[in-house]
Amino acid sequence: MNTNPDSNSITHTGGCHCKRVRWKVEAPSSLIAWNCNCSTCSMRGNTHFIVPSNHFQLLSGESNITTYTFGTHTAKHTFCNVCGITSFYTPRSNPDGVAVTLGCLDPGTLTHVEIRSFDGVSWEDSYSQTGISSCSKIQS
Repeated sequence: MNTNPDSNSITHTGGCHCKRVRWKVEAPSSLIAWNCNCSTCSMRGNTHFIVPSNHFQLLSGESNITTYTFGTHTAKHTFCNVCGITSFYTPRSNPDGVAVTLGCLDPGTLTHVEIRSFDGVSWEDSYSQTGISSCSKIQS
C-alpha cells in the first residue's frame, strides 16, 4: 500500500476551511498517512499523506496562500491567509512531493487509511528508518 498513483488511483479533492484554497490529488482510495510529532505538526495536529508533486494540482486560491519556513527551510508550510488552514505543504522529508492534510479531503473517496508515526523530534533517525522518502517517488 502506498500513496503513488497506479491502477487503483482516483482523484480526491479538498482544500481549506473557507474554501478559497482548493486542489485535487491523484492517490489510491486506500492510503498511508503519517502522524508527525515535530514542533509544527504536533501544534497543528497534522496527519498527512504524501504524493509526488506532479500528482497534485492547485485549482484555486494561489493568491490566498502564505508560506512559512524555519530550521533548514526545506519544508514549505503553506496555509490559507484567510482561515489559517494548512491543507497541503512541501515536507522536509519529501521536497519533491506534496503532503496533503488528511482532514482537508472532501468526504467520500477514502476506503481505508493506515496511520503511521514519524518521529519528527528525532527527524534524521525517523527519516532513515520509516521509508517516508519513497512516498513522493513515482512507482513503475
